[in-house]
Amino acid sequence: KSIQVNMSENVSVLSVSEKLNFLSLNAESAKVKQLRDSLKTNQYKTQQVVYDKEAYDKEKELLAKNISIGGTEKGVSIAELKLAADFYRSRIKEINGEILKLDTKINEMYTVTNRLQNELNELHANENKPTGEIIILLQSDNKIAATIDLKYVVSDAGWAPYYELKAEDIGKPITLVYRARAFNNTGISWADVKLKLSTSDPTRNASKPSIMPWFLNFNSDVYGNTNGYLSNSNSNKPSQYQQSQISSDNLENQFGTKQQLNEVELKSWNDYKIKGKREDANKVVYEEVQVSELSAEFEIKKPYSIPSDAKPYIVEVTTYSLNATFKHYSIPKVEKDAFLLARITGWEDLDLIEGPANVYFGGTFVGQSYVNPRSVNDTLDLSFGRDSKVIVTRTKIKDFNNEKVMGNNRKMVYSYEMVIKNNRKNAINIDLEDQMPISQSSEIIVDAVELSKGVKNIDDGKVSWKFLIPPGESQKVIYTYTIKYPKNRNVDTEKKMRKVRAAF
Repeated sequence: KSIQVNMSENVSVLSVSEKLNFLSLNAESAKVKQLRDSLKTNQYKTQQVVYDKEAYDKEKELLAKNISIGGTEKGVSIAELKLAADFYRSRIKEINGEILKLDTKINEMYTVTNRLQNELNELHANENKPTGEIIILLQSDNKIAATIDLKYVVSDAGWAPYYELKAEDIGKPITLVYRARAFNNTGISWADVKLKLSTSDPTRNASKPSIMPWFLNFNSDVYGNTNGYLSNSNSNKPSQYQQSQISSDNLENQFGTKQQLNEVELKSWNDYKIKGKREDANKVVYEEVQVSELSAEFEIKKPYSIPSDAKPYIVEVTTYSLNATFKHYSIPKVEKDAFLLARITGWEDLDLIEGPANVYFGGTFVGQSYVNPRSVNDTLDLSFGRDSKVIVTRTKIKDFNNEKVMGNNRKMVYSYEMVIKNNRKNAINIDLEDQMPISQSSEIIVDAVELSKGVKNIDDGKVSWKFLIPPGESQKVIYTYTIKYPKNRNVDTEKKMRKVRAAF
């Protein structure tokens, strides 16, 4: 269904069909051929060593069966017995030594064989897939030389964004390096082809479209970094296959040859999440992402060579210089660090797709973040991780923390001091956040005593402060609250953290 044929003038296309050719298999690459030859040579040498060991085993067995000397009626002299014993002992010792050496050598050669076989499996060299053929029936009134422009969709090829965010310092522009991880598992390696990266859907057809309901809800903003990885379900090793491309209306994996291929368009769009055990090494793990309804396309200027091995290859897309405002966030009750956030405007024109980003600040790698352009706001927040030059402390003020019993009630007083120290050479804007407990009983009363001009959200108990701190200066916050409840009842007045430990 996806085959498109464009012809020269005066030539008509009568029919287009495709079939698989099981006789003409893909030619092996030089690397695969070299590995295969090395594997055969090593297997041949291994078998020779195995035969040598079998010869010693047979000799040892022969000696064991002929250990009787002198017959049953006539004995042997002491000298003859000693001579025979010396011979058996010496020869058995020699045989055992040779067998031990050969066993060690065989194990080493088996290790080499396994490594070569694994390398071949990694290159999918054992897959003798059939080649695809497209059959086109043409008609022309005259004998002419015609040019055929052939386009088609194949499965197992796609791309996913991969970013680098670089900022030298607060107040300076951010460099956003837009890269792509492109993979090819079609069965045909691409040599010096022109690439076009697209988020459009290649399975679109000519049928009348329909519109589905569009539901809106709030997104939760999370500040800081979220680190993790995808893993291979067999080896549990981190996987880099984070693509989002799949096709249902397409041809079998491969058509044509790499000599005929000079331009490739890779698609990436909403996808299906495939779960379960990976059966083969050349299967690509897919994940679902969301992209804009307006498709984006990137023409890659220089040609790329991408072998058909299902591995991701880095493709340089473009680089942006972005103006941003920086802001710090800290929740010292949860994390005793300040997180740096860059807020970018005008990001809608950048054609960004959600994806991971390596973050660099001041020339130093500070961690991984995630670019998420799914926002209805006119600003895009990019996390630059923890800022070691902004120190935040949170301590309990012992002199003010106490417990009192008044009549039938118990009153707990909690007081905390938070200090923010700006060790940067420029002023910073920082949002500070803490919390007070929320009572779920009329008998438990929580009162704010001192908030240091903080703003309390009565719905979730969060208390927030906003500060502009000059370079080299500090900002102190003291907040106090009380909890009153019946003295004959037990209340967990301090929030505990859950940890996992070994059970002995």
